[in-house]
Amino acid sequence: MTRSDHPRPPRPPSRRRLLQAAGVVGAAGLGSAALAGCGSATGSSAVELTFWSWAPGIEDVVALWNQQNPDVQVLVSRQDAGDAAVTKLLTAVRAGNGAPDLVQAEYQTITSLVAADAIADIAADLAPETPEHFSEGIWSAIGVGDGAVYAVPQDTGPLQLYYREDIFDDLGLAAPTTWDEYAEAARVVHEADPEMYLGTFSSTDPGLFVGLAQQAGASWWGIEGDRWKVEIDAEPTRRVAEYWGGLVEEGVISVDPMYTPQWNAALNAGTQIGWVSAAWAPGVLEGNAGSTAGRWKMARIPQWDAGENATGNWGGSSTAVVAGGEHQAAAVRFAEWMNTSAEGVLALVQHGGIFPADQPHAEEALAEPPSFFSEQPDFYELSTENAEGVRPFTFGTNVNVAYSIFNDAFAQATQTGTAAAFGDAVTAVHDGTVADLENQGYLLA
Repeated sequence: MTRSDHPRPPRPPSRRRLLQAAGVVGAAGLGSAALAGCGSATGSSAVELTFWSWAPGIEDVVALWNQQNPDVQVLVSRQDAGDAAVTKLLTAVRAGNGAPDLVQAEYQTITSLVAADAIADIAADLAPETPEHFSEGIWSAIGVGDGAVYAVPQDTGPLQLYYREDIFDDLGLAAPTTWDEYAEAARVVHEADPEMYLGTFSSTDPGLFVGLAQQAGASWWGIEGDRWKVEIDAEPTRRVAEYWGGLVEEGVISVDPMYTPQWNAALNAGTQIGWVSAAWAPGVLEGNAGSTAGRWKMARIPQWDAGENATGNWGGSSTAVVAGGEHQAAAVRFAEWMNTSAEGVLALVQHGGIFPADQPHAEEALAEPPSFFSEQPDFYELSTENAEGVRPFTFGTNVNVAYSIFNDAFAQATQTGTAAAFGDAVTAVHDGTVADLENQGYLLA
C-alpha cells in the first residue's frame, strides 16, 4: 500500500553525506542491491516480512496482525537488545544478505543506523496523520532533519519520580515538585536516618543522565548546515551534573550503581526510598522490591522552574524498516498498525507491558494501573500527561563512545565526590565525543 498521493518533499542530497564521516564511510554506501534479499513472496500474492525484535510478547502482537492481513505475513525473529542487536544488523547489511525487513531500534541508535545506510527513510510511505500520534520530543528522535523519517516510535520512558509514600508521610514530606524541593527532601530523609537516602547517582547509567539533561533543555548533538555540532559541555547539562554532584558532596544521596544486589537490598530494606526513573519502572520495582508493594507512589518529575511540565526520556524503541527491501510500503503499513492503531497499541500493552509512545490510544490501553501501583488509579493518567512534556533531543552517530566516556568520567567523579568533579566529568564527555567524531572524519561546526 504505497501512499503516492502524499509524497515527501524533495530534500538536498547532502543529508546522508552529513551523517557519514568524510572519507570514512564504514558500512555506509551499501545500496539496495546489497539488501535485495529482504522480504520474499510466499504463495501467489502474499508478502512475507521478517521482523527482528526483543520486545516481550511480540509474537502475540504479530499473530494478531497476521490473522487480519493474509496478504502481508510477518515472521518474528527474536534478538538480543542493545549493542548486540545493532552489531548483528550491521553485520548482515555489510554481508549483503540475511538482513530483516523490519527491526526494533532504540532511539539512540537511529542516527548510527542511518549513517550506515542500514535503515530507510520511510516518509513517503507514512500516513499524513502518523506524526500527530506522538509528542514532539519523541518524534524528533526518529528523524534527522529535512523531513526524513526513519522509524515509527513504539514505546517510551518519560522520567518521573517514585518514592515511599509511607516514609514521606512519617516525615511530614510531600512529593517534591521542583529540584530545590527534592534536594531539601533528600536532606530531611538522610537526617532522619543516616542510612536512608532519597536517591542515588548511578555512574553506570548514562541513559538516565541524558534524560535528566534533556529535561533541562540539553541536546547533546545537533546539525548546523552541513556539519555536526556537539553541545554536551553547555549550561543545561552542567546544571544537572553540578546539582547531583552537590547532593553527593553533601552526602544526602548515595552513589550505589542501580540494579546491583546492594541497590536491590536497599529498596527492600527501606534505605533507598526514592528513584528517579521512567514509566517502565513498576516492573523493576516489583521484581526487585516486591516486599514493599503498596508503599510506593509515583509523581511527576521535579521541575527546574515551578509550574513547568518538562521531562526527558530514558529508554524506549521504535520500529524501523531496513534499507533496500523490496516491500518497504508493506513494512511501513505493519509498523504503523502496530504502533498507532488502537488494536496494535492495546496488544503491545497487554502482551508486552510497554508504555506506548502513541498518545491517542494510550489512555484506553492503559486503563488499569500496574499491579505494583494498584492503589494509585491515576498512575497512567499522570504518566501520559508527563509524556507530553518530553523535550526534543538529537542523538549523534557516536552515542556508544559518549556513553563509554561517561561511565569512566562519572565513576571518577563519584569517587571524588564534589560538584566540581561532576562538572569536570561533563567536560571530559564533551571533549572525548568531539575527538572521536573528528577522528572518524566528521565535519564539525
